[in-house]
Amino acid sequence: MSAMGRLHQDMLDSAALIHAYVHGMNCSPCAGPLAPTAHSKRRPLLGPSWFAAVMGTGIVANAVVTLPRSSHLLRTAATVVWLGAALLLVLLAVGYLRQRTLRSHAGDPVTAQFFGAPPMALLTVGSGALLLGRPLIGTETALGVAWVLWSLGTALGLVTACTVPYLMVTRHRFTPDAAFGGWLMPVVPPMVSAATGALLVPHAPAGQSRLALLLGCYAMLGLGMVAALLVLAMIYGRLVHHEAPTGAVVPTVWIGVGALGQSVTALGALAAVAPSALPAPYARGTEVFALLGGVVVWGFTMLWAALATGLTVRTIRAGLPFAPTWWAFIFPVGACVTATSALAARTGSEMFGWLAVAFYGLLVIAWVVVTGHSLRHAARHLLPDPAGNMS
Repeated sequence: MSAMGRLHQDMLDSAALIHAYVHGMNCSPCAGPLAPTAHSKRRPLLGPSWFAAVMGTGIVANAVVTLPRSSHLLRTAATVVWLGAALLLVLLAVGYLRQRTLRSHAGDPVTAQFFGAPPMALLTVGSGALLLGRPLIGTETALGVAWVLWSLGTALGLVTACTVPYLMVTRHRFTPDAAFGGWLMPVVPPMVSAATGALLVPHAPAGQSRLALLLGCYAMLGLGMVAALLVLAMIYGRLVHHEAPTGAVVPTVWIGVGALGQSVTALGALAAVAPSALPAPYARGTEVFALLGGVVVWGFTMLWAALATGLTVRTIRAGLPFAPTWWAFIFPVGACVTATSALAARTGSEMFGWLAVAFYGLLVIAWVVVTGHSLRHAARHLLPDPAGNMS
């Protein structure tokens, strides 16, 4: 079998595991049946879920800036990682657009959920340009890149947050046990836009433009957070009333941690810039909201993280096969780092400060493990064997 054929088949195997778990039935004419033979011939190699690798790599870099304790060496390493995320974003975007598979992916009840990954990849790399790229590419260029990627990522994220639920209601068909962590992916991008948009608020023209950007970010935070809570309730109901997830689907449970952590991060980031756009009484209100609301949601985040950890450990003991869903471990842990750092900065709590550092250590370890498995996965299929043939 050729190298690309082997890689193609491996992607099909991972997708089949998720399809088998969610039992999604898509009756739309553009999706087609899920028969292995016919479907495998036209299934593309690259799906939108691979953009989670950009998200995960980008947040490993960006989270360094939020830490209460960091060093020049650590920021330099973070800049290198951010450049890697930017390069990976370009490669994946070019490869995905060349496939012209948007319609077929939209018709797939599982693949469509991961349309949230590309906009979040754009937003993560864009915020990294402002946080880490200025010494390297200059302030004006970094700001321009951040504006372009934030605008594009926000537009795509809003389209995804509206379109995918509509498709789920009108075209996709699901059984009662179909809910899984991937259902959060379409609705989380607006929350990431809110958190990253806060970085751009001070750079917007003073007056109505700055106020509109700030209020728009709060509106997107509400859109994503309320929708995420609804989906989390469905996922919890599925976990309680049906069999526990297994295999490559288990990492997607961690997406709930990312959604909750991102809301805490957004609350803190928006409260920090609100005084530049809102009158004093309301600006002070955002600070109270960021503290009290942030701590409350952070507590729920830790509960979901404990549940996800238990399911992950249980699955590792039974055997956890590598799949693109492993990248679902990374961004959520990074969101825990930024959320905890935001609370540490707002409260001055040493407990939150040390927790942020500890979470970042876990984030780096997880990123190294997942990156290593991803590289070995690619090398196993793309490097020639001793006989000179591609395996």
